[in-house]
Amino acid sequence: MASQNYPRNVIVEYLVVAGGGGGALAGAGGGAGGYRTANSFAAARNQNLTVTVGAGGSGGGGSAGSNGSNSVFSTITSNGGGYAGSAGGVYAPNTGGSGGGGERNSVDGPQAGAAGNTPSTSPSQGNNGGSGVAGAGGGGGGAGAVGTNGVSGAGGNGGSGSASSITGTSVTRGGGGGGRSTVTSGSATGGGGAGSNTLTTGNPGTANTGGGGGGVGDGTGGSGGSGLVILSFPTSSATITIGAGLTGTTTTSGANTIATITAGTGNVSWA
Repeated sequence: MASQNYPRNVIVEYLVVAGGGGGALAGAGGGAGGYRTANSFAAARNQNLTVTVGAGGSGGGGSAGSNGSNSVFSTITSNGGGYAGSAGGVYAPNTGGSGGGGERNSVDGPQAGAAGNTPSTSPSQGNNGGSGVAGAGGGGGGAGAVGTNGVSGAGGNGGSGSASSITGTSVTRGGGGGGRSTVTSGSATGGGGAGSNTLTTGNPGTANTGGGGGGVGDGTGGSGGSGLVILSFPTSSATITIGAGLTGTTTTSGANTIATITAGTGNVSWA
């Protein structure tokens, strides 16, 4: 039986970031993976809770890329980032943590950026992608801001990510991928891949940030970055077990234990 010093529930702060969406040929940026965080999850002791770390989506060439995969902690699900609009009439889907950017070429006409999981959907997980214009793709939406529109001669920038200090150090994750232009391609922060007109495979999102993949001029857009799950709890209150199937480590920061899970599917539990 739990004593007064060890209540039945362990109060956990979490950060759950999904995989980023893939960038595209001709050449929009992918949306960042969904981003959810809170400091009030009550985890029952000696109960297995599911954790999944979502992979990044593939980049698109002459056909669609793919959304990033969802990341999960128990009842908390962050949606994978939306893939970008691509050549050949591939429109960015209105699904995902953040929306992919829109593409434009002479066949398809202008494309609007896709909607992310915006504040009209509770809880908000991300932002919309930017629209494309002739020769310039829009930037993918980020956890912290919308992707900017492509304009003549300049690809849209990826939307900014969001900063978290859950590990004891502030880190920005969940940035959208940059759009491509023949003159100036869009930039990206927070793990998103920058757009490029000179590569045949676009710049990928950074692993374990949920960053969207960058748009590219000719070839295949950058893949999205994988997500991650971080769990923080008072060291004096419990110990955590990271189960089989998961890749993770534990560290301490001040009075807290930090479990950082970077890949896989499995269970965690507290005792």
